[in-house]
Amino acid sequence: MLEIVNEQGMTTGLGRRSEVHGNPALLHKVIHVLVFNDAGELLLQKRSLSKDVAPGKWDTSVGGHVAPGEDLLAAALREMQEELGVVSDDYLYLYSYCYRNDFESEIVYTYRCIHNGPFPFDKGEIDEVSFWSFEKIKKSTGTGLLSDNFEVEFGNYTRLILGGLL
Repeated sequence: MLEIVNEQGMTTGLGRRSEVHGNPALLHKVIHVLVFNDAGELLLQKRSLSKDVAPGKWDTSVGGHVAPGEDLLAAALREMQEELGVVSDDYLYLYSYCYRNDFESEIVYTYRCIHNGPFPFDKGEIDEVSFWSFEKIKKSTGTGLLSDNFEVEFGNYTRLILGGLL
């Protein structure tokens, strides 16, 4: 089950994942964690070909749905452990934004974490992980290598940095 929310993140109902995911009229909450190493490179995950959204594309370090009633930081901690096999207490909340496409509508809550690995990632969800420089990410934008969702996320993060807010 997923919480259906309004644009302020207030719960307006519940729906099965199969109903909410795939219906862009129903907004739901997700978390993203941008994992950086000490060199400032960003960890990306290559999504499994079996995923229903952006299969085989390079994507945000960690992303997942927030369970009904779940605290946002608790969701970030849970997804970090589930996807990357990492337990960390080094999280910084960055921002939130609405992401909409023809498939879904989400309020994304983004955190930052510093971790150098290792990453015993979930091989059912992720084909590989790799640290990328900002330059490599910029060169890959628009080529189809990166998920659309990550390109929006990277743009938001870049604007935050350029605006001197981080």
